[in-house]
Amino acid sequence: MMRRYLSAPALCISLLGAPYAAAQHVTPERIVRAAEEPENWLTYSGAYSSQRHTSLREITRGNVRNLEQKWVLQGQVLGAWQSSPLVVDGIMYLTQRPNDVLALDARTGRVFWQYRYNNSADQRVCCGANNRGLAIHGDTLFMGTLDAHLIAIDARNGQPLWNTTVADSKLAYSVTMAPLVIKDLVLVGTGGGEYGIRGFIAAYDVRTGNEVWRFNTIPKPGEPGSETWQGDDWEHGGASVWITGSYDPALNLTYWGVGNPGPDWNPDQRPGDNLYSDSVVALDADTGERKWHFQFTPNDAYDYDAVQVPVLVDMQWQGRPRKLMLWANRNGFFYVLDRATGEFLQGTPFVKVNWASGLDANGRPIQTPQPPGAPTWPGNQGGTNWYSPSFSPRTGLFYLSAWVDYASYFRREPQEFELGRNYAGGGHRVVTPVPDSPGVAIGRRTPINNWTDAVAHGEVIALDPRTGQQRWSFRQYDVTDSGIMTTATDLLFTGGREGYFHALDARTGELLWKASLGGQIVNGPISFLIDGKQYIATISGNNLVAFALRD
Repeated sequence: MMRRYLSAPALCISLLGAPYAAAQHVTPERIVRAAEEPENWLTYSGAYSSQRHTSLREITRGNVRNLEQKWVLQGQVLGAWQSSPLVVDGIMYLTQRPNDVLALDARTGRVFWQYRYNNSADQRVCCGANNRGLAIHGDTLFMGTLDAHLIAIDARNGQPLWNTTVADSKLAYSVTMAPLVIKDLVLVGTGGGEYGIRGFIAAYDVRTGNEVWRFNTIPKPGEPGSETWQGDDWEHGGASVWITGSYDPALNLTYWGVGNPGPDWNPDQRPGDNLYSDSVVALDADTGERKWHFQFTPNDAYDYDAVQVPVLVDMQWQGRPRKLMLWANRNGFFYVLDRATGEFLQGTPFVKVNWASGLDANGRPIQTPQPPGAPTWPGNQGGTNWYSPSFSPRTGLFYLSAWVDYASYFRREPQEFELGRNYAGGGHRVVTPVPDSPGVAIGRRTPINNWTDAVAHGEVIALDPRTGQQRWSFRQYDVTDSGIMTTATDLLFTGGREGYFHALDARTGELLWKASLGGQIVNGPISFLIDGKQYIATISGNNLVAFALRD
């Protein structure tokens, strides 16, 4: 249902002290060719392929030690922001928690305007008041809200244009992901899997906010996949979508990761594979029709989700060119799929895994459930999570943030669904990181596949997609939950909860530079170019920091 913005609770503050030169018109064609204008960052992941790779070359392995802080935007709202900014022709657009939008001068950090949306008091989210960013089409920005609205905002002045209700926030629906614009549609998914929603992905007309199509991530009786649910389990089966998908213009397919089934942690209460939870779905971008799916963790007992960013790569595979999808899953396995057909090509563990002994010929896990109370690897946060990975066409390697840990799980008696109440069905006991083992240094490259049962820690891992094997691993003490960006000069930028921002050699994992920013870094770094100078930006806590080479 769409309603025009009249007097909805919002505020736009103009902070202009001088004439504001608005960014140029962002056409769908520009987004398709985003890689051809690396001076900008036009989508959540930089481009439709979601490789999070920049072809800018000013910052190199030889001069990266000369990076210095150029400006800082100090946020007004506490908490670690998970937003990934857009940059369009020298203007940066970003969100701060919970649902503010700011336009900045990307060279200086000066704020041009701020739009503030006040969420409904009945909104519910499981995991913090997060928003991960924006999409742009023409001169219009799009933002999802914690109370499950989609807002269109004039990029030139911050004024709201329309406000569409995506779902009922009283039923615990939310939108925390950055939307994705494809042609004249803006796509979003819904969060709320911990509250017994029925998840979906929907597309809206960029001009009017009217819904054009909807794909329900849980099929109702009679639809394909409904046989994987019993009785009325499907009605409150979760399968939320809270991370931005990818798009292949040549195939006209858009790809989205789907979250866990509900009730969480109690598969006995929802027998069956529970499609399309813990899956990637490939949809026709014009109609929302499902073309194929692949399920990573059937009947998920561990809250592993499949809410990662699908990375699209064209490369030689076993002697012939192939359109691939690379996917490091929360369940601890790295997958290679054919993105045209969904065919499973390869799967290998990238962290310690004991909930499954491996994958069969079709990629289905061979499950080995652990006894109650025994440690299950990986733990509840998974071998990785929603943090953006990267692929470098130069090195041919896939890079991800990993978390080597375990947890013990428990189940409750069958839980009746109750509106607005957490629909968990069980829980987990997490493991706290402990001091490192002798001889293994934090913040250095570590031996490949060095999985130590006594030590929980974070890592940045480089994988060879052709084999699934590690090339190198950079170890950190705490969770590595930052996104990753690689460059055409074989640099890798990433952060973590410790508050350090790192530049690594993308070929070897060697630490080349780091800055202590204080707050945890849980967003993906970006790069852009202004007046011939390359910038690297990240968010630490609630501060956006921009770096460039020393003048």
